[in-house]
Amino acid sequence: MKIIIPNAKELNTNLDNQAFQTLSDTSISVLEAIGQYSLEELASLYKLSEDKAQLELDRWQRIRQSQAKSYPAWQLYDGLMYRYMTRRDLTAEEENYHKKHVRVATALYGLISPFELISPHRLDFQGNLKIGKQSLKQYWRSHYDAEVIDEDVLLSLASSEFEQVFSPKVQEKLVKVIFKEEKNGQLKVHSTISKKGRGRMLSWLAKHAIQDIEDIKRFDVDGFQFYPIESKKNLLVFLRNG
Repeated sequence: MKIIIPNAKELNTNLDNQAFQTLSDTSISVLEAIGQYSLEELASLYKLSEDKAQLELDRWQRIRQSQAKSYPAWQLYDGLMYRYMTRRDLTAEEENYHKKHVRVATALYGLISPFELISPHRLDFQGNLKIGKQSLKQYWRSHYDAEVIDEDVLLSLASSEFEQVFSPKVQEKLVKVIFKEEKNGQLKVHSTISKKGRGRMLSWLAKHAIQDIEDIKRFDVDGFQFYPIESKKNLLVFLRNG
C-alpha cells in the first residue's frame, strides 16, 4: 500500500536544519529549467507580485549554489493538511508506517518519503514550466509510476493536480478520498474541511497501521464517518454533519 499526499506552498523553516543535500540528476534538470527564469517570469509563474517572488528567486539561487539548508519534507511543508497531522512524538511503529507507506508528491524531488531532506522552494504542477518540451507532469510521469507500479493499493489524499502526474493506467488504480459536510440539508465539499480531514486521516492510518481499503472505512475522527451512499470502488466519501 502507498498513500499519496501533496506538497504545500506554506513552509516552516523555524526548525533544526541540516546541510544542503545533493540533488539527483532528474531534479537538477528541473532546477536548470527554472533557473532560467527572471524575477518577472517567476512572478508570473507563481502569480505573485515581484516583491513576493523575490523570496522564491532567492531560494532557487541558494539551491543552485548548494547553500540552501535542508529539512525533513513533512516538517518543512506547513500547509493546513500538514498542520492537522501528528508529526511529533510518533511511536516507532507510526514512524515506520510513514516511511514504508507514505509518499509526498513534489515537482522538484519527485515522489519522496516524508522524512527525505529537502530545501525550501515553491513549485507545483499547475504552472507552465517546461523541461525541454515536456510539462512537469509529463517529465515526472515515468518516475512517479515506477514508485508505485507494484502496489496493489494506492490511496490518494491529494488533489487531481497531483493524481494527474501518474499515467492513466496508474490513475485507474487510485482510490480517492473525499470529505463532505452536511449543512442545511446539502452535502458540500469544502477545501478547508478536506485538508483538515486528509491530515487527520493520515495520522489515523498510521496509528492503526491500516493497509486495507475496507479498514479505511472505519475512520471516525472529527465527526467524519464513512458514507456508503456516494462511495464507489475507487472513491471513499466521508461525511460530517454540520
